[in-house]
Formats: sequence, structure tokens, C-alpha cells
Amino acid sequence: MTAQIIDGKAFAARVREQVADHVSALKSDHGITPGLAVVLVGEDPASQVYVRSKGKMTIEVGMASFEHKLDADTSEADLLALIGRLNADPAVHGILVQLPLPDHMNSDLVINAIDPAKDVDGFHISNVGLLGTGQKSMVPCTPLGCLMMLRDHLGSLSGKDAVVVGRSNIVGKPMFHLLLGDSCTVTVCHSRTKDLADVVRRADIVIAAVGRPQMVKGDWIKPGATVIDVGINRVDAPEKGAGNTRLVGDVDFDSAAQVAGAITPVPGGVGPMTIACLLANTLTACCRANGLREPEGLTA
Repeated sequence: MTAQIIDGKAFAARVREQVADHVSALKSDHGITPGLAVVLVGEDPASQVYVRSKGKMTIEVGMASFEHKLDADTSEADLLALIGRLNADPAVHGILVQLPLPDHMNSDLVINAIDPAKDVDGFHISNVGLLGTGQKSMVPCTPLGCLMMLRDHLGSLSGKDAVVVGRSNIVGKPMFHLLLGDSCTVTVCHSRTKDLADVVRRADIVIAAVGRPQMVKGDWIKPGATVIDVGINRVDAPEKGAGNTRLVGDVDFDSAAQVAGAITPVPGGVGPMTIACLLANTLTACCRANGLREPEGLTA
């Protein structure tokens, strides 16, 4: 068996196209332009690249992009004051504070200062609680992207056995709640799980989000299972010459692809969906703020 490749890059392009169509309709029918504010504190190179990409794609789908770049020594009080202004700004429907923040700032305090209705990352404690109790919330972008791809590939997820490898607040825990909400039977595994490989072998759906390169092997995978690899790890690539690296996931792709029914690659799988879902969340937040119907297929 050779697995079908789930092309996250192509799927993300379709999501962005859907978002752009909805944004165009909002502008023409209601005179509303969704707005996304991104706050970057400091000069972390990876964060700068990510923020530039977010801003570019925000504009491409027709949204308003508001970028706030603060010095690394900005005080926490000044950052909180900026968030307060963005909360009160009717032109801003989504607020994202790029993590990680400098060490002198309390990330939990900062994230929880964002208006939950504008928390398009889905990290505010109110949104975490709403998701955990099956209520309408803003859903973290990466798990939302995983769910979209699963629904697209499998249709109904009801009754499927799903295993989530990893229990982070960003991916593992919200993924558990989303899968449960779609009537899967869900097991969350972590570093203390006994007989991890045997647990994974029972799964119709495997979500790997543990941050360990190529940890999930092909002989862990149930024949025909759908594998979503959230991991992005940089490893040495001596075949490319001394000092070169390459990106790999948390799944040993080559061996897993011989067993799985479908699998996401790294890169080009889950990664592109994160920004696409950020834009989808901003659109959703804008519709909710204006009492308009939410776009179908772009929410949990």
C-alpha cells in the first residue's frame, strides 16, 4: 500500500480562496472589511518571517492588515495598553500576539488581555473553556486546519478511533476536543504513555504533535489509517553536504507512507493550513461581531 498524500499547500490555497470570496461579499453587501492586527515584540528572525507572511496573505484575501512591531525592551504595561486599544478598535476583528514573547513578559497575562471575541489564535482561557465544553469558540488555527483536512478526506469522522500523540495546549488538547466534538473515540498519548506503539496501532486517525523528529514509525500505523503530521523539526542532512539541514515531521514519512491510507507530508502538509485558518478565524470573528452568518466549512 502507498498512502495518498494530503496536500496541505493546495488545501490551504482553496481555504484562502474561500475566505477571499467571503471578504469580497462582506465588502460589497455590507461595506465591512475584516481586519487582522498582528503584534510582534522583538526581532526573532523566525517570527519576523512568519509575521511578514501573515501580513502578505491577509492583504491578498482582501482584509485590512495592521502590523505593530515593538522593541524587545518594550514594557509589559505598554504591550497591554496596545492590546487594550486594539480591543476597542472596531476596524480590528482579530488580534494575534506573536509568540514567544521576551522573558520579562508574562505570556498568559498578555494572551488573556485580548478580547476573547478577537482572539483568532484561540489561546484565551475563555476560548479554551468554551471549546472544552462544546460551545462556540475561537479555535486554535493548527488543530482547526487538521480537522478541516480530516473532514475533507474522510467525510464523517463519527465512530473513528483517533490517537493524538502530544498533549500541548496549542495542538494536543484542543485537537482532543475537536475530534471528540466530531464523535471520534479519542486517546491522548504523551511521554508517560505505556506501550505507545500499541496504542497508536489501534487508531483509524493518528495526529502526531509531540515535537520529536520521526518518532512515529511505519510499524506503529494501522493499515489504511489517516496520519496527520503536525511536527516540524530541523535535522542534519549530511546527504546535502556538511552543515546542511532538512525539515522532517514527527512521523517517519517513508515507512508510514507504505502502510497508511493517507498522510500529510512535511513540509507542505499541516503548516500551510495554520495561516489559512488564521484568516478563516478572522473572517469568522468579523461575521460574529456584525451579527452575520458565519461562513460554512471554515469553522469547527
